[in-house]
Amino acid sequence: MKSILVSQPKPAQIEKSPFYEISRKHQIEIGYKPFIRVVGVTLKEFRAQRIEILDHTAVIFTSRTTVDSFFHICEEARITVPESMKYICQTEAVALYLQKYIVYRKRKISFADGSFTSLVEQIVKHKEERFLLALSEPHKPELPETLAKLKLAVDPVILSRTVAADLDELKLDDYGLLALYSPSDVKALVERFGTENLPAIAVFGEGTLRTAVEAGLTVSANAPTPEAPSMVKAVDLYLTKVANGERIDPVEWVTDEEKEAFIRTQQSKLAKRSRTRRTTSAK
Repeated sequence: MKSILVSQPKPAQIEKSPFYEISRKHQIEIGYKPFIRVVGVTLKEFRAQRIEILDHTAVIFTSRTTVDSFFHICEEARITVPESMKYICQTEAVALYLQKYIVYRKRKISFADGSFTSLVEQIVKHKEERFLLALSEPHKPELPETLAKLKLAVDPVILSRTVAADLDELKLDDYGLLALYSPSDVKALVERFGTENLPAIAVFGEGTLRTAVEAGLTVSANAPTPEAPSMVKAVDLYLTKVANGERIDPVEWVTDEEKEAFIRTQQSKLAKRSRTRRTTSAK
């Protein structure tokens, strides 16, 4: 294998990219090509969803793209977001990105560690709020579905859309491995090139793995896992196996039982708190 294609924009400084060490270690070239691009919805598209931003007391952000789209819509609609608005973000990076639009105050900004369970726990901590869940289309349904199961006051709203990039000039024969980061990457690949005679596939995220397997692709490496918490580590392990002539079994998608157990636990906690409040009020 001589080269890998990463479905991400080319880093401004190649030497600081986590893939740089991989390229040196395995003597392999790394190419970069986004398979998708994200565009914000128009004000007309937003209004068609019949969502009133000022009816909410907290906004949930899972990406910087939805942050940009949210404040762009507010500007176009001449909506002044109150200083009392709270923000719950999936990662610290997304939380810090809010500084582009608001004064950063810890008392109104919370963030998770990037995991699904951590984000849900942060949301549950603020269960009394009325949430606006900022989403990009398409999106994984697990978060809105889980918040609905927990019977929290949440209104999902689509603020951006993912569309396929122009892949006409891409030559897959030049690469031995494709590193895909989202379900949309998988869909763009399949729509343009089909499912036959593709390079080896590495994916990041449970949703990406599920989409790839359901599309009929053979996945050779995935992250995050205990052994490979990042895509870079997953690729590193894969290349090491290839170099050593080891057998590489296809990655299978299985239901995350731990996540289902976590949701049931959160449901139980919220139900218990609700019963406690009713008992206290009765007294």
